[in-house]
Amino acid sequence: MKRSRDKAASDLFAALYPRLAGWCRRLVDDDETAHEIASEAFTRLWSRWTSVQEPRGFLYVTAANIVRDHWRKLERERKAMRRITSEAAVSPHTEQADPSVRMLVQSLPERLRVPILLHYYADMPIREVSALTGRKEGTVKADLHAARELLRAHLRGSLDHTR
Repeated sequence: MKRSRDKAASDLFAALYPRLAGWCRRLVDDDETAHEIASEAFTRLWSRWTSVQEPRGFLYVTAANIVRDHWRKLERERKAMRRITSEAAVSPHTEQADPSVRMLVQSLPERLRVPILLHYYADMPIREVSALTGRKEGTVKADLHAARELLRAHLRGSLDHTR
């Protein structure tokens, strides 16, 4: 029994780790951090191995939460550095003129951010996002649409400031 469970865990790791680490890499823009996040997600999965129904979904949701924490930490560090050096690193207009899509996605409310991360960054179909988030497919589609509209409006506003 233990041997078959270990084999299943090993097979799952071999099948999902490279893609999960690649997904994390696109989100955090750093190989080492991406591998740390992917490894942590698997560690958390192993600690709950017998109770997790959807390992792939669990991994991506867990990694998304770790990425969000990473982004928050980076933002806190940036703010602290600005305070320490007492320099305005970026004026509000400059910040809006050069938006980071990643930071824009991070700024979305969680109900919109999670479907965006799972659907567009993890390439999960809407049906799977629906199952993982416990929302109806129509709700997921509406949330994706709302998130795209918010991102589009912010990007348009940023472009208007550059002209």
